[in-house]
Amino acid sequence: MQRIACPERDDWRTTAENAGFTFHTIDGERYWDERAYYAFTLDEIERSIEAPTGEIDAMCLELAGRAVRDERYLRRLKIPEAFWDLIAASWRRKNPSLYGRLDLTFDGSGPAKLLEYNADTPTSIFEAAVFQWTWLEQAIARNIIPKRADQFNSIHDRLIEAWKRIGATHPLHLTGLTGNPEDAGTLAYLEDTAAQAGLKTTLLDIEEIGLRDDGQFVDLDERPIALAFKLYPWEWMFHDAFGKNLSSAPTQWIEPPWKAILSNKGILPLLWEMFPNHPNLLPAYFEDDPQAAQLGTSFVRKPIYSREGANVELVSAGVTLIAEQGPYGTEGFIRQALAPLPNFSGQYPVLGSWLVDGTPCGLSIREDENPITGNTSRFLPHAILQRVDAVALSTPSS
Repeated sequence: MQRIACPERDDWRTTAENAGFTFHTIDGERYWDERAYYAFTLDEIERSIEAPTGEIDAMCLELAGRAVRDERYLRRLKIPEAFWDLIAASWRRKNPSLYGRLDLTFDGSGPAKLLEYNADTPTSIFEAAVFQWTWLEQAIARNIIPKRADQFNSIHDRLIEAWKRIGATHPLHLTGLTGNPEDAGTLAYLEDTAAQAGLKTTLLDIEEIGLRDDGQFVDLDERPIALAFKLYPWEWMFHDAFGKNLSSAPTQWIEPPWKAILSNKGILPLLWEMFPNHPNLLPAYFEDDPQAAQLGTSFVRKPIYSREGANVELVSAGVTLIAEQGPYGTEGFIRQALAPLPNFSGQYPVLGSWLVDGTPCGLSIREDENPITGNTSRFLPHAILQRVDAVALSTPSS
């Protein structure tokens, strides 16, 4: 694994905007950044990222199965009791999952370690599936990267195939916070993949969903919503005004209710409890668990529910190195062993390993000068090289 500096395409902004990638710049700062890329060998991808991703996902599914059979897990995850039956029923029906993203720390040596699982509403999928592939093709054509470079990326094709399986019998509604540019872009991309799969689609804001007297969710034209993709967290839905109707309404949701188990940082201590000393896991405990003392005075403190690095705190030798502010933490915290991100010339990358329909199929990389990855952390493309021996490269700093 190397971080390799390279020239950017002089027309990348126009290319992005023509592709609908309107949030390539956030608050005047680059979000997409192709002034460097991360290079991997094929062996690193296959052995250190793809294979562990599948194994971690299998462990997460085993945890979900245990949780729906044992309410103690759901209680520890602070999932409201009113929705336990909804979650268990969706698991028993085997309601399908479209996608998810594991966030990993990896520096090219030693096993990748799971930092958290974005199991419910992961974004950055358009950048991962489409725009970095466009970069790869154009960078090869313009001699920016080696001619025989490749990329770990079959996300787009797998999404289309997944929609064919998931949405074969019903029109699809897609919903979320359409006023948010990144969420709107993600929804538009996923709607496009569903349309390519032959589905009839309707896009609407989450606040535009109505409820009929018979308990059926409907769109603005009073059409029943039988199948809905939601880019909106389950923990928010549980507390929204229509949350009490989720269990009785016949809508099939994607991601399904059982994903509420996995979109929770409480799975980190539960996984460690189930699979102690697994090479791809970090020691983790609920903060109120006496065993958390085993981590000593160096750990990462994370809310059970949080997003984009909010309310995360890095503590080393009893000293808080960095703490992000935010609105989360009411439900409690977990502590995870401190595993600092690798430092490539002052940049800290997190690897996002994508699963579509349960299959590992792509990689995205976010980096920042801040060791806590947040909403404005930059997205850099990656490439698989036969030989990682480019000239202007950087390796992790010790």
